[in-house]
Amino acid sequence: MTAHLLDGRALARVMTERLRAEAQDVTNEFHQPPGLAVIVSGQDPASAVYVRRKTKVCQQIGIAARTIQLGGSVTTSELIAAVEDLNADPAVHAILVQLPLPTSADERAVIFAVSPTKDVDGFHPENVGRLSLGEIEQAPCTPAGVLALLDASAIPIEGREAVVIGRSQIVGKPMAALLLARHATVTICHSRTNDLPAVCRRADVLVAATGRPWMIDEHYIKPGAVVVDVGIIEVTRETAPPGFLTADVPARIEFETRGTALLGDVRTDHALELASFYTPVPGGVGQMTVAMLAQKTIRMARRQLQQGT
Repeated sequence: MTAHLLDGRALARVMTERLRAEAQDVTNEFHQPPGLAVIVSGQDPASAVYVRRKTKVCQQIGIAARTIQLGGSVTTSELIAAVEDLNADPAVHAILVQLPLPTSADERAVIFAVSPTKDVDGFHPENVGRLSLGEIEQAPCTPAGVLALLDASAIPIEGREAVVIGRSQIVGKPMAALLLARHATVTICHSRTNDLPAVCRRADVLVAATGRPWMIDEHYIKPGAVVVDVGIIEVTRETAPPGFLTADVPARIEFETRGTALLGDVRTDHALELASFYTPVPGGVGQMTVAMLAQKTIRMARRQLQQGT
């Protein structure tokens, strides 16, 4: 078996054209564009690259996206003050606080300060609660992107057994909530799950969000399963997982040229051999996260402008 690739790049391109039209409709109707503000603190290079990509794509779509850069020693009160300014700004319809925050700040307090109506990440407790009640539009961008990828390939979810590896508030828990809302039977696994490979081999739909390169290999994958790889980790020769340096995969060719490679949680060659569908890394879920960010921003803008808030 050779898995069909769930191409996030291709779907994101299709979505971008539609979202560009939606953003223009909002701008024409309300005489202002949808507005997104991203708060960045610290000097993490990976976060800086990711934020630049997010804002660039949003700007190309027609969203007024801007970044508020704060220092690495920023305090909780300074971050909350920045959030409150954006909460009160009528030109800002969506607020994203780029995580992780510096150790000098209380992450929970900052996230809780974001207005639920402008919380594009869906991390505010009010939105977490709404998601648990089945309001799937409150889902964070990454799990929402996963669901959009599955739907685009008409992959059935109802009645199927789904396993989510990882229990974070960013991916694992909201992903499980989305799958439950679509009537899957869902198991959430984590570092203390007994016989993790055996649990994963039950899955018709396996979602990996561990942050550990190539952790999920042939022992975790049921033949014919749909495998969704949320992880994206840069590896070097020192940090490459066992088997990567000899595996016949495109990332290894890139590695030999650049000295680094981007890998997911799932061992690529094993997934391609066993799965029915598989999300590549890169080019899978990451592209969809940015597309869903733009979609949520536009829809939040329309809702706020219609309500005059």
